[in-house]
Amino acid sequence: MAAVWPPPPSQSARQRSTTAMNEAVEKIMLTYRSLPARPTLDDVNAAEAVFRASEAEEEARTKDLERMAKNPDLPDELFAVLKDVLRIATRLRAEDQRREARRVLDLDRRFRDLDELVQRASRLVSPDSADEDSENRSRLPPAEVKLESRARISDLSLEKASSCEAPKALTRSSSWKLDRAPAPVFADGGSQKISLIKLAGLIESSAKNETKALDLQSKLMDQVEWLPLSLGKLTAITDLNLSENQLLALPSNIGDLKSLKKLDLHSNKLINLPESIGELTQLTDLDLKANNLKSLPATLGNLASLATLDLSSNQLSVLPDTLGNLTSLRKLNAETNELEELPYTIGSCSALEDLRLDFNQIRGMPEAMGKLESLQVLSLHYNRIKGLPTTMASLQELRELDVSFNELESIPESLCFATKLVKLRVGNNFADLRALPRSIGNLEMLEELDISNDQIKVLPSSFRLLSKLRVFLADGTPLEVPPREVVDLGAQAAVKYMADLEERKNAPVEAEKKKGLCSCLFSIRSPH
Repeated sequence: MAAVWPPPPSQSARQRSTTAMNEAVEKIMLTYRSLPARPTLDDVNAAEAVFRASEAEEEARTKDLERMAKNPDLPDELFAVLKDVLRIATRLRAEDQRREARRVLDLDRRFRDLDELVQRASRLVSPDSADEDSENRSRLPPAEVKLESRARISDLSLEKASSCEAPKALTRSSSWKLDRAPAPVFADGGSQKISLIKLAGLIESSAKNETKALDLQSKLMDQVEWLPLSLGKLTAITDLNLSENQLLALPSNIGDLKSLKKLDLHSNKLINLPESIGELTQLTDLDLKANNLKSLPATLGNLASLATLDLSSNQLSVLPDTLGNLTSLRKLNAETNELEELPYTIGSCSALEDLRLDFNQIRGMPEAMGKLESLQVLSLHYNRIKGLPTTMASLQELRELDVSFNELESIPESLCFATKLVKLRVGNNFADLRALPRSIGNLEMLEELDISNDQIKVLPSSFRLLSKLRVFLADGTPLEVPPREVVDLGAQAAVKYMADLEERKNAPVEAEKKKGLCSCLFSIRSPH
């Protein structure tokens, strides 16, 4: 018996089917356009980076809690409650930091589900095109397949199907792109503070664009206390400003920023620095002012290019011996710390020009200071210094010395060989300082001298040689020579008084010499 085949579909049936498929395709694409913005690849990478870093940070803090020492006066049960509260708080903070990252990753997962549905529709309405796409994708390396799959929606054609052909609304076309580009999730909100995940996104985009300078001064939300490890991707950056935020620590891979020349971290809450900071061998400027640093890593001495280092307003009690390795260092500011001494190696900082150590607990300076032959400014006020090193004579470039508000008992005569000195401040040493060096007149360039609130009563006679002195401060000092009324007339009045005094002292001697000479001549001429 011959087989009976069903009659071919009529032309009108094919047209109705095509119309129905076109309508379905149109609805799919309209639905896609109505969805929220899709996270970009940078957004997803940033979210993943935040997740990894947050988990690592939570783990580290949890371990710190486990090692937490118990106060012997604290009951065991209360100590256990304290640890549980801190553990839960750590978990809550970590979950809060991961919340936005989780939202981005969830959005990405749902869009990838949508990709599969669109591809399924593509296979249904255009099997030949779908097979060709599958064959092309099989030739791609795995990494490119992943990237290509994220972009597949953005280059689908929406060509109108003819009334006699199968729909082509989901066939590929290189000449047409969706007119709706996904908006970036991590757009900069101007003056709006940046969250951790937005920071991670900014790092991703900056790394891709090989950004040279990134200014995040006072731009991070207060909850951002650490930086994602993805910071290490900024291998092209030369200038990074993270100042005036709430950072507690730097990532361990900070040393990956091999091109970095300027790093500004002032006014944060940094407790310590990672050893890897010593790998920033191109760094010339490092600002760590106003943090909570109690110590510095020895690797800081590896920063061979460092020219400016600001350590002021921290809690440092000692500087590492490796400081002496910073042979390019020109300016060091370590004021407002808890320093009691300087390492002897400071003398190896041969390029040092400006050294500021005010508001510390320093009792004395090492003799190695004499090796700083390029030093121009030395500021030591508000310390506990009793004496200056005898090697001060070697500081031939010194122009400004401030040892006010100390316990200075004397000033070495060797200082008077620093003949380029312009400003000398030794005031407010109260009951300790009773005399200026006899050779102070050698300081022919001196313009400003402050001996306020000292116990000096008589100025040395060489004071008369200070012809360039313009400012002479002696308030609260019991000067007798010159008298107070002369000092009040100004610096040059005091200089002139001392010159006149010396001349009057020498006058009788000169007269006696002349008298003796005349007697001698008379005796020669007189006959015996």
